[in-house]
Amino acid sequence: MYRDFMITKQVETAFEFQTPQEKARYVRRMFDAIARRYDLMNRLMTLGRDQSWRHRTIRRAAISKDGRVLDIATGTADLAIAALDANPRKVVAADFSLQMLDLANRKLRARDLDSEIVLAAADGLCLPFTDNFFDAVITAFSLRNVGNLDLFLSEMLRVTRPGGRVVCLEITQPRLPGFRKLFAWYFGKVVPKIGALISDDSQAYSYLPHSVSIFISPEELRERMQKVGMKDVGFEKLQFGTIAIHWGEKTKGVMD
Repeated sequence: MYRDFMITKQVETAFEFQTPQEKARYVRRMFDAIARRYDLMNRLMTLGRDQSWRHRTIRRAAISKDGRVLDIATGTADLAIAALDANPRKVVAADFSLQMLDLANRKLRARDLDSEIVLAAADGLCLPFTDNFFDAVITAFSLRNVGNLDLFLSEMLRVTRPGGRVVCLEITQPRLPGFRKLFAWYFGKVVPKIGALISDDSQAYSYLPHSVSIFISPEELRERMQKVGMKDVGFEKLQFGTIAIHWGEKTKGVMD
C-alpha cells in the first residue's frame, strides 16, 4: 500500500473509529453536512472529469435494456442518472444520508427525472431488497467510507441476479513515483482548503485524503471481491492511476 499523503497525526487520530457503527455515524453526519456543496466540490476536485468516469462505469455494468439497476450510496444520484443511458426498466438510487437524498430528489425533479429513478433510504450494509433482484448493482466513491467492506460487497452481490454485474468506481493512489507525490500533495493539502472555502467544513475534506491514504490497492480490492463470491473480477485504472473501476459477476449457485 502506498502512503505518501501529507496527513498529520491530529488528522489520523480524528478519524480513528472504534467500531464500524461509529464510522457509519460519522460518515452519515459528514455527508449530511456537506450535501449542499457536494456536486460543486466533486467538479472542482476532479476538474470536471467525474461525470465521464461515471458514464464509463455504466458501460462496464453491461446493463441490458429493460434491466433493473441499483445505485447504492448514490449521493446526489449522478451515477443513477448516468445509468439512464442504458435504458433500464428500473433504477433505484439508495443512500443512508437523508440530506443527500433530499438534494437528489431536487435534482431529479428539476430535470424531470423523478419518474425514472426511485430514491430509497437504505444502508449498504443491510440492503432492504430481495435476493437476485437487480441486473446490475453499482456504486461510486463509497467503498472507502463503509465500516465493513466485505459485508458491503456481499450485500451488493446478494441483491444481484445470477449473470448480473457489480461495478464500483473509486479513488485510488497512483504508483508513478513523481505523480504519486503530486497527487498526495493535492489531496492532502489543496483539497481540504478548497473544501473549507466552498463547504465551510474543513474536517470533511480532511477525511477525504485520509480515507484514500488508508484504502486498499486495486489488486487487493479485486481479491476482496473474489473472496465474497464474485467471478470474472477485473479492474481498469483511469486518470493516471488515480481512479479505478472494478467489476465482477454473479454466477448461478452464488447466493441464489
